[in-house]
Amino acid sequence: MTAQYGPHRWSAGYHETGNNAQLRNAHFEVMDMRNARFVDCDLSGTRVVDGWLVDVALDGYVQQLVVNGIDVTDYVAEQLDRRHPERVQLRSMASPGDFVAMWDTIERLWSAFLERALPLGEQALNERVHEEWSFVETLRHLVYATDAWASRTVLDAPRPFHVLALPQTAYSPIDAAELGMDLGARPSLDEVLAARDDRMAVVRRIVEGLDESELARLCTRSPAPGYPEEERSVADCLSVVMKEEIEHYRYASRDLAALS
Repeated sequence: MTAQYGPHRWSAGYHETGNNAQLRNAHFEVMDMRNARFVDCDLSGTRVVDGWLVDVALDGYVQQLVVNGIDVTDYVAEQLDRRHPERVQLRSMASPGDFVAMWDTIERLWSAFLERALPLGEQALNERVHEEWSFVETLRHLVYATDAWASRTVLDAPRPFHVLALPQTAYSPIDAAELGMDLGARPSLDEVLAARDDRMAVVRRIVEGLDESELARLCTRSPAPGYPEEERSVADCLSVVMKEEIEHYRYASRDLAALS
């Protein structure tokens, strides 16, 4: 499970450095790629011809996904909206009150989730399902999302990153260390829950202080080194935080079913 912020990939892996562009326009013919795994990869424009796709899982930003000549993108989106109506609420945000209401929903969803998850115990919540982030790692990433897209951009905090924050998989470990994050940390569940509670309180204070002019205010600081240097409105930054919340809630709910 890696982070992806809408149609633009803010992952450090987006930049064409190192090996990131070596397979662009590659051609694979009569290859056995069973059980292959692609993490934080840009597969835009990929064509699979006369392929065998059995028991295949796709997660990420999907647009114009055509299966045997039929674009199934709208169907997938409709089913996700039906199962997770908070997605619809997210897309409809416009006023300060909408942002408060969205955060109310996010707090309610995660509170109910914790009631179901915590009885499983700390060992289970550190377990990875299908090699994706564990529940504890997911919470650490949400700490990072808040630090990057709320504390650093909106609040312009000088040292916003919690030591337990966990950036997206492709983010530079050197940059993470310089920002104060310990990617190798093995914190207790209580330590992560405390960091998470603190960061959720940060967003609560921001949304409760919003007005129309604050929503439109432009933030000049990037979420972290390696992200595009461009102005983003407070509304855009908070939307990223909230999208991360609901998408990772969906992932965590899926994995909780497997753990249970």
